[in-house]
Amino acid sequence: MDQRLLSILVCPLTKGPLIYDRENNELISCEAALAYPVKEGIPVMLVDEARQLTDEEVNRYK
Repeated sequence: MDQRLLSILVCPLTKGPLIYDRENNELISCEAALAYPVKEGIPVMLVDEARQLTDEEVNRYK
């Protein structure tokens, strides 16, 4: 994930920062407890496409 792109992207729901999870190829929003997929290098920033994070996952990223 390009660091410049990551620095300007925000969660579309909370407008908060995102964390890139390289292992799962997702952008994580701890505030919304959502993981947005990155498909073929392109972040899919749609709430309907995001995966709900468990409490354990949210705590791991904080």
